[in-house]
Amino acid sequence: MADRPRRRRTRRALLAALVTFAVAVPVSGAARPAAVPAPAPTVPGQLRDAAPGALEQRYTVSRQDIRAAGRMAAGHGDLKRAASLRAMAAPGRQFLSFDGRDGGRSVEVVGELSSARRIAVLVPGAGVGLDAYGRLRRDARALHRELDEGGAVIVWLGYRSPATVSPAALTTGRADEAAPGLRTLVDGLRAVRPAARISLLCHSYGSVICARSAPGTSADALVLYGSPGVGCDDAAALRTGARVWAGRGGGDWIARVPHVRVRVPFVATVGFGTDPVAEEFGAEVFDAGDGGHSDYLLPGSRSLTNLARIVAGAEPLGVSR
Repeated sequence: MADRPRRRRTRRALLAALVTFAVAVPVSGAARPAAVPAPAPTVPGQLRDAAPGALEQRYTVSRQDIRAAGRMAAGHGDLKRAASLRAMAAPGRQFLSFDGRDGGRSVEVVGELSSARRIAVLVPGAGVGLDAYGRLRRDARALHRELDEGGAVIVWLGYRSPATVSPAALTTGRADEAAPGLRTLVDGLRAVRPAARISLLCHSYGSVICARSAPGTSADALVLYGSPGVGCDDAAALRTGARVWAGRGGGDWIARVPHVRVRVPFVATVGFGTDPVAEEFGAEVFDAGDGGHSDYLLPGSRSLTNLARIVAGAEPLGVSR
């Protein structure tokens, strides 16, 4: 019984630190780094046609947009951004859209979307962006290799990702802004591949975005992994017909984040509530192995195997419940 008051004190201390951080950092005067300039995108309209010719046109125009942004970044003196964009514009890369402004937005396809029967949409969390895009690309390729023929993976970097340690990573603000774009992408995928199975794979803060886009989504599966919570009490509150899965690696530090939601007057609601792998949340929990927060798509991992099985519509191995 002595452990229970200690746990409550620890929880209160963590919550106090969380709230203090959310309030103190915005008033500390920390400056945002100067934005890297980029031209407006020229990619044609919303995704509506998956015919090879139409997709190739989008890929070609997006490649031109990426190269133009790379030249502007180099002229601005940001050699890191310019190098990242050169890699993204390499022959064979397939981007449905690209916008280098305001931190950057991109949607990349790994595989053949025009014939895909199973489509996985990777929704990344905090601390990602164009300058560290290589990691997202590696994860997408690892998942694509795990899928059998007929699978395609889409990397959706459709929002300004918050820094991992930042007030923006503690509230739903960025997710609220991002959710309509994710919903539009899923609607477009459903329009061009109506018979395909579509799964949203939502990592960390990306799970908050997926939750915000979930009501009425045409996705078949919603997979929350490495999640701090999604801003609602349970899976029923997502108001989705998609099958909801949740998993967390045994070495993931996100398990130590307090699963609370607290309204800070005149600021925001801080925290994301119920742990998605908790029984009371009501998701189907899959075995995500023993990896850490960035290890879910590592080749050979149990988490990668099970994520691929969920994308394929198969039951994951070692289901917890």
